[in-house]
Amino acid sequence: MKVYKQYIDGKFQNSHSKDTIEVLNPFTGKVIATAPNGDAEDAARALAAAQKAQGPWAARTAGDRAGYLSKMAEVIRAHRVELAKTLAEEQAKVIGLAQGEIDSTAAYFDYYAGWATKYEGEVIQSDRPGENIFLMLQPIGVVVGICPWNFPFFVMARKVAPSLLTGCATIIKPSSETPCTTFEFAKLVDEIGLPPGVLNFVSGRGGTLGDALVKSPVTDLVTLTGSVEAGQQIIAATAPNITKTSLELGGKAPVIVCADADLDLTVKAVVGSRIIYSGQVCNCAERVYVDEKIADEFMDRMAKAMAAVTYGDPFQNTDMSCQINREQLAKIEAMVERAKQQGAQVVTGGERPAEPKTGPFYKPTLLANCKQDMEIMRKEIFGPVLPVMRVSGLDEAIAMANDCEYGLTSSIFTSGVTNMMRAMNELKFGETYVNREHFEAMQGFHAGWRKSGIGGADGKHGLMEYLQTHVVYVQR
Repeated sequence: MKVYKQYIDGKFQNSHSKDTIEVLNPFTGKVIATAPNGDAEDAARALAAAQKAQGPWAARTAGDRAGYLSKMAEVIRAHRVELAKTLAEEQAKVIGLAQGEIDSTAAYFDYYAGWATKYEGEVIQSDRPGENIFLMLQPIGVVVGICPWNFPFFVMARKVAPSLLTGCATIIKPSSETPCTTFEFAKLVDEIGLPPGVLNFVSGRGGTLGDALVKSPVTDLVTLTGSVEAGQQIIAATAPNITKTSLELGGKAPVIVCADADLDLTVKAVVGSRIIYSGQVCNCAERVYVDEKIADEFMDRMAKAMAAVTYGDPFQNTDMSCQINREQLAKIEAMVERAKQQGAQVVTGGERPAEPKTGPFYKPTLLANCKQDMEIMRKEIFGPVLPVMRVSGLDEAIAMANDCEYGLTSSIFTSGVTNMMRAMNELKFGETYVNREHFEAMQGFHAGWRKSGIGGADGKHGLMEYLQTHVVYVQR
């Protein structure tokens, strides 16, 4: 069993609290590691280290800072197999998807290293003779990144890569559910010569360690990927210091299936977008609005496809594995039961597997006869359950899709250009996918509307989250 320590100021250190968190393999239920259950003193040490490192790190050239990102990409690739194994074990992610996450993370560091010579300020025209106005982009300062359990390695890079490139010293708090891969990365970072304090990794519960990190006046930016409730807590905690926040929160992604959709493509993409990592992805397809003209055929095809999804040991050739823990399983079961009580019909799935299986498994589930006012159509499920509602056409589908407190991702399946253009202009979501699965690109901008978040990640606009403007007026 592995035992991890806090990584603060370039050194692995015992936690001040001396308390630990047991990390379970969700599939086997066995303890695979312990991580520190850090406290306010750990937070203070990490913040002091980052604050001390901030000035010298910001003074380096962007090209110099980018060199460390390239080294991070190199060491990840050199240890890609071991990292994927750790990731699959700590969160029951099928090994192919885990390997993809590791490889994408390496590519992400390379991508942001390439931005070193590309982000730039402005020279603004003055209305005064003999004056020049310069708008410079400068690092925002000390960054606290709080990561989720569902994509712990990639989301860590989402916070580390742009923050370090722009000159921000950073503290990463991994989820208490899945800290192992992040701490394995800390071991690799320790070998590349990064100056002490520039990047720190500390684990602990959100109510203690996390609270101390986000409430500190030393913290200049809090970037969180998590639930709406966690985002609300961050906003409240950062309010006294007016600390900037960047929040990627929950989603309830609608899928619109038009009468002219290619159903072979649609069914494949929707199933893939629902069962990826056992449905535990914020941009997953969470609800479907299908045109009544093709609804029967769509449901027949979807039922067969969902029933054919394989699940089991994440290290075997399977489509998905179990949920992250039994609390998540219980939440899914309760939502499906309430949906049934409200009139939804289970077409396939709708229960735990009957055969003995380790881990908190829930069968891939398709629900028919769903209505807009049902909880299952309005609240995030975060599991392999797909509710479907029949609609009269695109007008009703768009209205129902937008009738939601979330606004992260959405999709439409159609062969009509007019339908595509209407979706692009009328869907009120940060992302819309047309005739493809739900999965973003690192050069895009992953950002939500409404309760799905503030700010965003990836691409040029994600980089700007870590920069602030400094306008200088020079009179000759």
